[in-house]
Amino acid sequence: MTVWIEVDLCNGCKRCLKACPYGAVEMKGDKAHILERCTSCGACLEVCKQKAVQSDMAPRVIPDFSDRQGVWIFAEQREGTLHPVSIELLGKAQDLAADLDQEVAAVLLGYQVSGLSRTLIEHGANTVYLAEHKALKDYRSVAYTKVLEEVIKAEKPNILLMGATHIGRDLAPRLSRRVAVGLTADCTELNIDPKEKILLQTRPAFGGNVMATIANRYSRPQMASVRPGVMEAKPKPRNKGKVIKHKASLTEKEIGTRILEIVKEAKKAVNLSDAKVIVAGGRGVGDEGGFKILNKLAAVVGGEIAGTRVAVEEGWIPVERQIGQTGQSVHPELYIACGISGAIQHRAGIMNSRYIVAVNRDPRAPIFQVADWGIIGDLHEVLPIMIEQIKKA
Repeated sequence: MTVWIEVDLCNGCKRCLKACPYGAVEMKGDKAHILERCTSCGACLEVCKQKAVQSDMAPRVIPDFSDRQGVWIFAEQREGTLHPVSIELLGKAQDLAADLDQEVAAVLLGYQVSGLSRTLIEHGANTVYLAEHKALKDYRSVAYTKVLEEVIKAEKPNILLMGATHIGRDLAPRLSRRVAVGLTADCTELNIDPKEKILLQTRPAFGGNVMATIANRYSRPQMASVRPGVMEAKPKPRNKGKVIKHKASLTEKEIGTRILEIVKEAKKAVNLSDAKVIVAGGRGVGDEGGFKILNKLAAVVGGEIAGTRVAVEEGWIPVERQIGQTGQSVHPELYIACGISGAIQHRAGIMNSRYIVAVNRDPRAPIFQVADWGIIGDLHEVLPIMIEQIKKA
């Protein structure tokens, strides 16, 4: 495949030079020239209005996916208990399915877990694909990947959503490789493109400095993983659904691993994803002592204390209270951000908060772009006044 310039058509606009991500276009005089480092990505072809950039590449054809139906979620369970992210994903799956005029399904793997099917149906699943086997009692990569691959190839879903949990982070990439599709990990937003009717998957990229929206036009299912706490559950207690059993065939020899012991880590002191009110501090708090005033505010509003990555790295708060791309994602009724600039990594973790109040000395702080109410001022002066007013109220 070759890309070249029709010199007679080139007007020297330099659009191709700016569009090339590999620096493979240079100007010779007032005409563009393709260098040897060109990868034939086609970026220059799309921007050239003069049609001076030519190629012998055949245009990529989008396959017919009319036989791919359904918005699926992987229903993660541990020791017979559904992980909350499964219920959250069903809530989002209902919205996506409505936009596509398709149905919602859940895939449930385990042993003696059929009773969980009713819970999945009551939270939006029209169909539950159930695979039970002794080898599926505890999560093992090879076993779960094999069974999910079989169900996907047999039923041909359009979309598959998974939780970005410890299990999901191991299972999702293995599964995407098996079924030969792409995977967008740690999504913070999922929508359906109204024209193309494909899944738009938004996630932080380039170290969290930008939010990238990714679309998969050429393979199915469209796979994405979502962190716990990002989506909202939408119960449907009167929903009626069906259970379709899948017969799993597994042997210990092909699985290749055995679970000798399960060691549980100590439970976190607080699950911030359940908090209704959160008071969070960032670099602007100053030091560990600065969190004392935040604790007082949290006490009067009945909230939990949290913070940014900087607050954790400085040792001002424990790591389990970190919010953001590398911490927890939360969706409280009220989020009070104190001395937090609002880097995109942090905003990714609070975007589902109902109301955001920001206190910051810098009027240009990015946190004010997402805040419902903003107070410009020193938090050490503002918070005592807030506390006093709340007490009076």
